[in-house]
Amino acid sequence: MRADAVESRPVSPWLVAALTTLVMTLFAANSLLCRFALAPGASFQPLDPAVYTALRAISGAGMLWLIQARRGGNPLRAGSWAAALALFGYMACFSWAYVRLSAGAGALVIAVAVQAGMLVAGLRLGQRPGKAQGLGIGLAMAGLVYLLLPGLDAPPAGAAIVIFCSGLCWAAYTICGRQSTDATAATAGNFIRCVPLAILLLLWGMIFDGAGAPSAWPWAGIVCALAAGALASALGYVLWYAVLRWLSVPSAAVVQLSVPLITTLGGACLMGEALSLRLLVSTLAILGGIFCATALPHMSRNH
Repeated sequence: MRADAVESRPVSPWLVAALTTLVMTLFAANSLLCRFALAPGASFQPLDPAVYTALRAISGAGMLWLIQARRGGNPLRAGSWAAALALFGYMACFSWAYVRLSAGAGALVIAVAVQAGMLVAGLRLGQRPGKAQGLGIGLAMAGLVYLLLPGLDAPPAGAAIVIFCSGLCWAAYTICGRQSTDATAATAGNFIRCVPLAILLLLWGMIFDGAGAPSAWPWAGIVCALAAGALASALGYVLWYAVLRWLSVPSAAVVQLSVPLITTLGGACLMGEALSLRLLVSTLAILGGIFCATALPHMSRNH
């Protein structure tokens, strides 16, 4: 679901910059809202991750259905069940990991996992990475290994593995959507296909995972889940696909590097998460590696 820069009509660069900043903030909000709703020790009772995932998927589907209805299309004609399963796997793993993982660390692990998943998919299709891409992936993986090395400030290994799986699911979702001619319609169709899975997960959480009846769910957690689905996910994706028309491939790759940074700073400022030296060094290595793997090859080609 990528678009190269296509100038269909003149547009203010300030508008593009403002929309891009808004979209990256919405993407970062996904991690912050999830961590805030699920983190133990919050000022309110944490929401069950099954409930959070289900509410996020359902609210996202509702928002995208409304958007697609205004466009006059049937969302179920786009998307696929394979993409929907990958999307749902991403959201479910995302929620369970953030019960124990800090917002910044989670965003970094996902960023590496997505790149690794795309690399493996490319190798299976016979696409060999260039020198810059190989260097970038190596640097990002080194940053991830350093982040996860045993120590007092290391993220929990189990949660890191789960959120790495979330990133792999997102990579699979991206690959499934590459052939789509209407990214917004495909996203709407995939989210709507997630609704029956979300209902099943919700029932499982209420019966077997100790989520309890809806009357026992904390309102703050519910609001976070609904906002994550309808705003940070659904509206964020629609705006991103619109902005992509005005961004070159290198620009799109570079601006996405701001998401882990915004997430890390947001976790520190809004939730008091620690900014350790390990996290800062890992951030530089991972984001620098992703820059080399995504933006640098296109920049070199243009020159």
